[in-house]
Amino acid sequence: MKIYYAVLCIMLSVCACNIDKKSHNESSPIITTNNTPSITKTAIVVLGTTQDAGSPQIACKKQCCASLFDNTNNKRHVVSLGLIDAQNHKTYLFEATPDIGTQIKHLTKLETRSTNELVDGIFLTHAHIGHYTGLMFLGKEATNANKLPVYAMPKMKVFLENNGPWSQLVKNQNISLNILKDETSVELSNTITVTPFLVPHRDEFSETVGYKIKGKHKTALFIPDIDKWEKWNKSIIEVIKTVDYAFLDATFYSGEEINNRDISEIPHPFIIESVNTFKALSKEERGKIIFIHFNHTNPVLHPSSKQSKYLLNEGFKIARKHDVYSL
Repeated sequence: MKIYYAVLCIMLSVCACNIDKKSHNESSPIITTNNTPSITKTAIVVLGTTQDAGSPQIACKKQCCASLFDNTNNKRHVVSLGLIDAQNHKTYLFEATPDIGTQIKHLTKLETRSTNELVDGIFLTHAHIGHYTGLMFLGKEATNANKLPVYAMPKMKVFLENNGPWSQLVKNQNISLNILKDETSVELSNTITVTPFLVPHRDEFSETVGYKIKGKHKTALFIPDIDKWEKWNKSIIEVIKTVDYAFLDATFYSGEEINNRDISEIPHPFIIESVNTFKALSKEERGKIIFIHFNHTNPVLHPSSKQSKYLLNEGFKIARKHDVYSL
């Protein structure tokens, strides 16, 4: 029995190494298992894929949520990416969601050479509830963090400094705010840079940014929220050509799934619109696109749905929690 177990472990180890090596030539995840014990190469980890209010969503009586309230195993986390700097044994979080506790735990467990229970920095995109409210768990009622670096754009920084309870985090030095500038890179190490860029969105309290995350070998684009591609002063087609992975806003599959609200008040690029926008891209370019930030009504949340299968057949990818992409 012991010999069988040893052989099995060796076989699994070899398979994992082959997958890892393959990732340097392809844009597929290097590992897609929830049982990954550690990551030894710089990588991005998908920590959440749903829209701000999560799934199941509060007070939802639709079929999309009906079976999820009583099944905690189906809980889906709000959109977030993790960054592992393997060379320097550091971790970074993109978005501070209501699921931040579980997300940070998963991320820091993957970086086994560091004993830090918290990440080494958090990058925020904007002031909508799913993207920053997780900061509250860094306060004295919870972990009581000590000057944890939080990167934010100017209006976002002012919002946090002047509105409670976030202002208390600043006052008590639980967080240390680092101001970002549009199109100006932050150098996290000699091989990793993060560059924010403004995108059009509903900016009630702050501006909204996406990020370009550049590693030694590959570069990722992260735009979880944008109104419509045509409203942006850049061509999303041209931007995709400059990166290896593009995590893009896919809140709604189409307008049909929202039948109780005015869809014009919550603009996002429908997936069917994005597919049409990207239809002229080559197979290789389509393979860079990873749809993320799904509303609880979005059928793409279900891997077996016809919509999910259609996207995969068209050459696109769909973000799934705990997928890992090498940088």
